[in-house]
Amino acid sequence: MSTVPDKIKAWQMVQPTAKNKETGEKIPGRLELVEIPVPELKEGEVLVKVAGCGVCHTDLGYFYDGVPTVCKPPLILGHEISGTVVAGDKKWVGKEVLVPAVMPCRQCELCKTRRGNRCLNQKMPGNSTGVYGGFASHIPVPSLDLCEIKKRGSIPLEELSVVADAVTTPFQAAKRAGLEVGDNVIVIGVGGVGQYMVQTAKGLGAGTVIAVDIVEERLRKMLKYGADFVINASGKGPAEVSAEVKKIREQQGLPGYGWKIFEATGSKPGQETALTLLSFTGKLIIIGFGMGKTEYMLSRLMAFDAEIIGTWGCLPEYYPQVLEMVVTGKISVGPFVQTRPMSQIREAFEDAHHTPPDRRIVLVPDF
Repeated sequence: MSTVPDKIKAWQMVQPTAKNKETGEKIPGRLELVEIPVPELKEGEVLVKVAGCGVCHTDLGYFYDGVPTVCKPPLILGHEISGTVVAGDKKWVGKEVLVPAVMPCRQCELCKTRRGNRCLNQKMPGNSTGVYGGFASHIPVPSLDLCEIKKRGSIPLEELSVVADAVTTPFQAAKRAGLEVGDNVIVIGVGGVGQYMVQTAKGLGAGTVIAVDIVEERLRKMLKYGADFVINASGKGPAEVSAEVKKIREQQGLPGYGWKIFEATGSKPGQETALTLLSFTGKLIIIGFGMGKTEYMLSRLMAFDAEIIGTWGCLPEYYPQVLEMVVTGKISVGPFVQTRPMSQIREAFEDAHHTPPDRRIVLVPDF
């Protein structure tokens, strides 16, 4: 049994990357190793000993781009967390858990209408839970939405941390799309979240899954993990990619309508390609985030009777189902993650920011 510490050790963002207002010079962000008091747990709260915390694009955005968080620095980033409960609610102590990246308030109208994944009062580790986040030895969190890991076989607990966002976000996207058995799917971008979107779609019974990316190695890998066909979009415009999709449809006798398209890159080229592919009675689900602006003639939606849908996070009640898909092998995690000591957080941030790895970095506490 893990013991309750006297202090929480953590890597804290004391300053995000910024610009000097007078010179325009870039001021690098700073991460510092700190020790902070263990807070007094309130009713309904637990203390989780962190086993692993994934490095997400959102963390990098907060650190390098100054994307505003609810809680201001100094702040411990990190929201993809797996670990073991060591204090608090006795019925949870000793259990291995996932900490949901989005924890709804359960009181507002959005929560009551099953849209709690976008609850405006939600709590998110590393963003809106005080100073606390996952790049630490421990984190205090509400127990209400914890997902117990009842069985994990040979999967290391730290690797399951990515389920808390990278794997559950595609599941929520599939729900928003109304994905049904036999549906035909296109996933734009199969690094990061997209590689799990392919697996989730296939695991939920999609008939045909086409993966689109600009990295050939990723595409070859996805053929082993749920993709039926792949298209390398490197150096190609939307029209060229669309022509390749059409060729696959014609060769396989697939319809030109009703496709469900998941855009996971957040890039302007990816979004433009997805919009070009959207056709009659189709649905485009936007997963990836980017700052680029994309032009589209909205009247096409009317003519196609099509839909463009945004999606955010994942309802905590879906976590057990997603975890079951991972444990039973419908979704593979191990081949898509790499673990590093948390003491290498600075190097990990730099690597993930400048050359995003195909295997998501999970930081393991080594304080």
